[in-house]
Amino acid sequence: MKRSSIQSYDAIIIGGGAAGLFCAFSAGQRGLSVLVLDSSNKVGKKILMSGGGRCNFTNLDITPENYLSNNPHFCISALNRYNQWQFIDMVERHGIAYHERKHGELFCDNSAKDILAMLLDECQQVGVAIKTKCEIKTVAASEKGGFNLQTSTGQYQCKSLVIATGGLSIPTMGASGFGYQLAEQFSLNLLPRSAGLVPFTFSDGIKQISEKLSGLAVDVEMSVNGVSFRANLLFTHRGISGPAALQLSSYWQMGQTISINLLPDLDSRQLLLDHKKNSAKSLLRNLLAQHLSKGLVLALQDLYWPNYAETAIAEIPDVTLLAVAQHLCDWQLKPSGTEGYRTAEVTLCGVDTDQLSSKTMECKTQPGLFFVGEVVDVTGHLGGYNFQWAWASGYAAGQYV
Repeated sequence: MKRSSIQSYDAIIIGGGAAGLFCAFSAGQRGLSVLVLDSSNKVGKKILMSGGGRCNFTNLDITPENYLSNNPHFCISALNRYNQWQFIDMVERHGIAYHERKHGELFCDNSAKDILAMLLDECQQVGVAIKTKCEIKTVAASEKGGFNLQTSTGQYQCKSLVIATGGLSIPTMGASGFGYQLAEQFSLNLLPRSAGLVPFTFSDGIKQISEKLSGLAVDVEMSVNGVSFRANLLFTHRGISGPAALQLSSYWQMGQTISINLLPDLDSRQLLLDHKKNSAKSLLRNLLAQHLSKGLVLALQDLYWPNYAETAIAEIPDVTLLAVAQHLCDWQLKPSGTEGYRTAEVTLCGVDTDQLSSKTMECKTQPGLFFVGEVVDVTGHLGGYNFQWAWASGYAAGQYV
């Protein structure tokens, strides 16, 4: 191939998701020539499906404590330099209507398409080129500095290369491990990846209970490893999901038992003892049905007090009542696993942050090579935190490519 057929850019970004597009126009605003390459047939697919199609694009309350990383301080610089208020300003400038839900989560009023359209508009304004259906065949560092890329749409060269390929979650959206392969090619350390923000599955009797209760949401507090989340739990055909379970999954390790407080606003022991005193002739299931769904109460009855199902509460020994109370405030469940990358919202761990500059996202050992977004070992909680990391890390790299 003739040399003239090699297209040259100041910066090439591999991956047209949230972090990649944000990085692209941030670099373009500095007057650089920028190309985005994406293997999919269109960019921003995960943006479009996020938040049930409404895109939970950031959160009013962003702190480093909302992120998991082997180096918990790594995210601070980028999050400080491009914060949620700056992104909200951009959303408002583009006339996108949005609303706040619980826990400071911000969603589009209309559609996630509004956020993608905004990012593409910003890219267009500064002349960012975007190529889809582009398969990267080889990436090589040039002896003169910069990088050479062989792809299915031609040969390219650039001074700076940004890896914004995302993680392994939701392969149907085009997710792949390509970013991790590139990291390994350039001798970067990778931390063991796993699915995060993902539903739990069960193989024991809890699976049958979950199937029976599928669709039921319960306000609970869930805990593991000293970490707790207060939110809804949702029973599914395979196990448990909902915000509380998804949040907890990022902290759970295979083989561990999780704790669920089904009555987080009540002292369950005192509640049952008071009922025994004040509603002596009532059945325990009818009393608990004042606080929990009937279906869930019947499932718990089958598990923990089947022999007293038709016994007035006054006749149930205190030791049995207190044991039931313990299950209500500390229901111990042992998941068999999770649904994995198929439904996970994020990939935990990834490119070791020790090898990147927290200020620029540039690789310390390979000048001109940057990693942004989910491919990096920074994972946010549910609630707009991962999008804010995408915007912030993309912005950081965009200032230095």
